[in-house]
Amino acid sequence: MALVRREHFEFPELWRRFFDPEGDGSWLRAEEYVEGDTLVVRTEIPGIDPDKDVEISISDGVLDIRAHRQAETEHTGKDSYRSEFRYGSFVRRMPLPAGTKDGSVTASYHDGILEIRVPVGDEAKAETTRVSVTRG
Repeated sequence: MALVRREHFEFPELWRRFFDPEGDGSWLRAEEYVEGDTLVVRTEIPGIDPDKDVEISISDGVLDIRAHRQAETEHTGKDSYRSEFRYGSFVRRMPLPAGTKDGSVTASYHDGILEIRVPVGDEAKAETTRVSVTRG
């Protein structure tokens, strides 16, 4: 009887490799930090059109960032043809600190980085607010 050795992966690692072999993720990686009285959230989303492909909203104290990317390339040679496409939807939801002033939230997109600035104040609101993205 021969023993078969199998490499052991933890489930999250196996899941990541199966669904995301290039490490790109179906979620948005983000960094958060406080600058004065402002919470700054930065995400790297290269290759998108912020006017069409990004939706940012705040509802019940949660920042919701959604983006969609679709890219296609074709190469036609003398004896060959190659077509590649890459697409995906990305989502990130982040709870905001109490006292967030969601009516004053701003977002900008420059060099593939989406930056969202959320003023933090004394009162939190429970309404849903859409945030527009400006090009930097």
